[in-house]
Amino acid sequence: MMIGLARTWLTQAALVVRRVIGAPDYEGYLTHVRERHPGCTPLSREQFIAASLSARYDKPGCRCC
Repeated sequence: MMIGLARTWLTQAALVVRRVIGAPDYEGYLTHVRERHPGCTPLSREQFIAASLSARYDKPGCRCC
C-alpha cells in the first residue's frame, strides 16, 4: 500500500516539475487528442517533441538570451 502511494506521489511530483520547466507532456497531448479530436491521428512522440521545441524556441520576440 505504501509503495503504491509513494509511486503515485512521485508521478504527480514529476508532472509538476515537467510543467514548471516547460517540458513537453506527450501523455497529456495524447489525452487531449483522444478527447477533443477523435478523428485525428496523433503525432509520434518524436514529432510531438520536435513540434513543441520548435513552437517554444523558433518564435521571434522577447527572450532573455
